[in-house]
Amino acid sequence: MNFNANSGPKQPFGRKIKRVSDVNAMGYNPYTQPQPFPNGQDAAQPQPAFNPQHQPAQEFNQSYTQPNNVPYNNFDTNQYANVPGIGVFAQPMVQNMAMQYTQQLANTGTTMVKKEIERFVPVNRLKYYFAVDTKYVLTKLGLLFFPFTHADWSVKYEQDGPVQPRFEINAPDLYIPTMAYVTYVLVAGLVLGMQQRFSPEQIGIQSSSALAWCLIELGVYNATLYISNIQTSLRTLDLLAYSGYKFVGLIVSILLSIVGGSTAYFCMLGYFSLALAFFLVRSLRAQVLPEISQQEAYYGDNVPSSGNKRRLYFLLFVAAAQPVLSWWLSYHLIRYTPSVTL
Repeated sequence: MNFNANSGPKQPFGRKIKRVSDVNAMGYNPYTQPQPFPNGQDAAQPQPAFNPQHQPAQEFNQSYTQPNNVPYNNFDTNQYANVPGIGVFAQPMVQNMAMQYTQQLANTGTTMVKKEIERFVPVNRLKYYFAVDTKYVLTKLGLLFFPFTHADWSVKYEQDGPVQPRFEINAPDLYIPTMAYVTYVLVAGLVLGMQQRFSPEQIGIQSSSALAWCLIELGVYNATLYISNIQTSLRTLDLLAYSGYKFVGLIVSILLSIVGGSTAYFCMLGYFSLALAFFLVRSLRAQVLPEISQQEAYYGDNVPSSGNKRRLYFLLFVAAAQPVLSWWLSYHLIRYTPSVTL
C-alpha cells in the first residue's frame, strides 16, 4: 500500500499552519508544553513517567555532552579539557605551577612567623640551654650538692660560641631549673595535701608566686648591672639558669621536712645554700665574668681596682640572695601546724 500524505481528513478551515524545521527555535520544550493525546485518549489519563535517560535536544554548534552515571571518585578532568574556565586548571603544567606557588607561599609564611617569634623569644639560644643528656644532668646535680670537690671551673669555647652543656659541665643550662621548678610545684601540692590544705587553686598560687619571684629576681640583677655600669658578657638567660638552681635544694629540703620535721629542713636548706653560694661565685667569676681572671693573669698582684669591686659586690649579692629566696619560697610549707579541736 502506497502512503499518500495528502490523504486523510482535511484540516479545519481557518489560519494556515506553518511548518517549522527546528521546534527549539520557537522555545518549544517537550517537558513543559501540553502533549497531544492521539487516538482519542482522554486528558484525565495519567501521563507517562519521565525517563531520566532521555536528554533534551542540544544546540546545533555545541560539541560537549555531559557524561552520564560518572562516579564522583572516578572523575576525569580530561573530559572537561575544552570547557572554558575549567580546562586551563586541568593542564599538568598549570597544576605544577600552582603547587610550587602554594609551597613557596607556605615557606614564606613560616619564615615570617619564625622571625616574629625570634623578636620576643630567642629560640636558637634556648636550644643551646636545653642541649643536655642524662650524664650531664646527673653530674651537674652532684656538682650542685658538692661543689667543693670541683677544681676546673673554666668553660670551653668553639669558634661560634661556648660548647653545649652536654659536652661541658661548667656551662649553664635551663633544663635542670625548669624540671626543678615543675617538681617544686608538685611537691608543694603534696605537702599541702598532707596538711589538709590542698585545693586546685593552691597549685596555681604556688606556681605563679614562684615564677613571679624569679622574674623579680631577674629584673633586680639586670637593673643592678645597668646601674653599676658593669660591662660584661653576662646574658639574661645565664642569670635565669643560675638563679633557677635553687629549686633543686628546695625540693630536697621540703621532702626531708616530711620525715625529719623543721630541723631536717633547716639543716638541709643551710647546707645547700652554702654549696650554691660557693658554686655561683666560682662559676660567675670564671665563666660569666672573666674580666677579673684575665686582669689577674695580666697584671698579677697589681690589678687595678676600678670596676673590680663592683663586679665582686655583684657576685656576693647574687650568692647572698639565693638563701633568702629559698627560705621565702618554702618556709610557708613547713611552719604550718594543724589546729587541735576538742
